[in-house]
Amino acid sequence: MLKVGSKTVEAICFKIGAKNLIAIRGRRGYVMCGYLDIKTADKFNEAAVIVSGVSTISGMIKGRVFNLSSEAKKLGIYKNQPIRDVLKIIA
Repeated sequence: MLKVGSKTVEAICFKIGAKNLIAIRGRRGYVMCGYLDIKTADKFNEAAVIVSGVSTISGMIKGRVFNLSSEAKKLGIYKNQPIRDVLKIIA
């Protein structure tokens, strides 16, 4: 669990082959690495963003939005937004 202000989000990281699968889940949506597909998030009407080129949870937190779902846009999230700001929205 990671603290985001007075709230918390859940972060996971596990190795798949040579790379890590990383995700951070909040109450209103989630941040995911490039392993996961934004089209699937759109299909299920979920607020999701992709961070590209990261291999750790701390790297993801320092990253920026590479791509995002339609539901994430409705929350005010936008491309190139710092993930630290996104976490405040989805927590």
